[in-house]
Amino acid sequence: MAAKLSPSEIATRLALIPHWSRTGELIERTFAFAHFVAAMQFVNLVAQDAERTQHHPDILIKYNRVTLAFSTHDAGGLTQKDFDAARIADELAGAHSA
Repeated sequence: MAAKLSPSEIATRLALIPHWSRTGELIERTFAFAHFVAAMQFVNLVAQDAERTQHHPDILIKYNRVTLAFSTHDAGGLTQKDFDAARIADELAGAHSA
């Protein structure tokens, strides 16, 4: 099981992913895309990576906007896995963002 990060560790890691914000025990970001199909392509890429890493986000889709939220539930909060997943999501969004 991944170790829960301390508040200072979270702040340090959050500074490295500037479009993400912390809400309680999760980090989240909303991505905007040119249209619905691009948003869904992004969600499918995120889903493939989530299956590969066995670390699944909460996903909210509103037409061309996708909000991802990560938390490591079995650790009771944020772990390095969440920040790694956020960084990968940023990379995956690169070619699809509006």
